[in-house]
Amino acid sequence: MDNIVNEPAVAYGKRRYTIQEYLELENASQEKHEYFEGEIFAKSGASDNHNEIFSNVFGEIVNKLKEKPCRPYGSDKRLSIPENTLFTYPDISIYCNGLIHSKFNEDTSILPTVIIEILSPSTKNYDKGKKFNLYKDIPSLKEYIMIDSTEISVKAFHINENQNWELKEYKNIDESLHFFSLGFNVLLKAIYQHVRFAGKT
Repeated sequence: MDNIVNEPAVAYGKRRYTIQEYLELENASQEKHEYFEGEIFAKSGASDNHNEIFSNVFGEIVNKLKEKPCRPYGSDKRLSIPENTLFTYPDISIYCNGLIHSKFNEDTSILPTVIIEILSPSTKNYDKGKKFNLYKDIPSLKEYIMIDSTEISVKAFHINENQNWELKEYKNIDESLHFFSLGFNVLLKAIYQHVRFAGKT
């Protein structure tokens, strides 16, 4: 079933919207939505495991980046990819060249260095497939990391010395996730602290 791509649900009907219309609707909405090629998509809520992993990873990154110019942001930071029209809210995005704003909106940024998505059953295939392909259009992106919230599993892509995307997988709780572009490691034990998987105590 991994070949099935679970798309986000279309919101606001089927008609096409301009970027400005999307931003106006988004500014008036209490919920977050993605935008791609004229369509607006609803974002689903997060599970307890998702929130635990976010807190763990974000806290670790903040501590590791204290003496570095890079800054991490959570899912309230909207990202725009001008190369393909996507507007989205990554779970964690790290910007190493300051915040460069979208020409459409000063609260929307472009050109992150690292993106981290925490996978849920409903978004897993979308994040691994179509969304990763859209993220590849970001010229500044050096790493894309997917952390599973239903099992111990991290898939970390980075740009290697040949300028190709290279995958490293982590499935052992005693391993450390290496951030190639940032020069530090984060223990999987720290990532999955307080996380409880279904059927396990």
